[in-house]
Amino acid sequence: MTQTSAKPAAQDGLAFERPLKELQARIDELRSLSKDSHLDLSEEITALEERLGRQTAEVYGQLSPWERVNVARHNDRPLTSDYVQLMLDDFVELHGDRVYGDDQAIMTGLGCMAGRRFLLVGHRKGKTVKDRLACNFGCAHPEGYRKALQKMQLAVKLGIPIVSFVNTPGAYPGIGAEERGQAAAIARNILDMFELPVPIVVLVIGEGGSGGALGIGVGDRVGMLENSYYSVISPEGCAAILWKSGEKAPEAAEALKLTSADLLRLGLVDKVLDEPLGGAHRDPKATAATVKAQILAWLDELGELPRDELLAQRYRKFRAMGDPDRR
Repeated sequence: MTQTSAKPAAQDGLAFERPLKELQARIDELRSLSKDSHLDLSEEITALEERLGRQTAEVYGQLSPWERVNVARHNDRPLTSDYVQLMLDDFVELHGDRVYGDDQAIMTGLGCMAGRRFLLVGHRKGKTVKDRLACNFGCAHPEGYRKALQKMQLAVKLGIPIVSFVNTPGAYPGIGAEERGQAAAIARNILDMFELPVPIVVLVIGEGGSGGALGIGVGDRVGMLENSYYSVISPEGCAAILWKSGEKAPEAAEALKLTSADLLRLGLVDKVLDEPLGGAHRDPKATAATVKAQILAWLDELGELPRDELLAQRYRKFRAMGDPDRR
């Protein structure tokens, strides 16, 4: 099915991307003119492409924290479903929490990549408006976190590692979710993930918001894509609490220290994965290749550790967060 009207924001682009889009439009126009009229415009096109490359590097090298948040939310940014399609050789999705239902905001399944079998857990946002509504825009209910934990326990029985993709603005905050034990479900996941005796690799691929992210975010290795963010609260939520105004979201993003560079410096993530020039949405295939290589490297590294040492390192890793003397 052709998806046409589902991504209006991506067509307009982010505000700081508009000069780049205008330059790209000029390049496309010259290419079309050269093709239709048989004029040799190769020199002009090459000069504009070099200019576009320089401007893109300059723009993305000076992004503010708020601008990086918007890149992390870009409509064309690769989602968990895209990585499944681009990276995995085989994938069988597993459904339901055996109590209430199947939360579409959490995807779980058995995957195979370059001969390595593992359990995949990830937030699912959806691409069309209909899918996004079904997935609550990546905001999971308690049954989603219970589903994730049950499938992770299955991974333990099978003796296979766990790979987790984080991409959520936060857990679903509705009354129904609270009535069904949202906070307890997330707390149970965090507690039990510390004791799962298999390697766990976590990667923030877009948004990493609050407990909604931590519910599947405890791992032996935690990485982030360059233009993703990871925070105790969204910039809008922080601004609403501190300044009583959503217009202060850019200031909140600055204060929260939520960018990948900030979190790497603070020791909250182990590695930042570079994105293609202009963001992951410019070249999803190249981004997926980078993610695949890093996941395989981490799985190889962790697979050599004895069970007791694996659990001890996981405990020490999170215990030392925020304390540079213990890292």
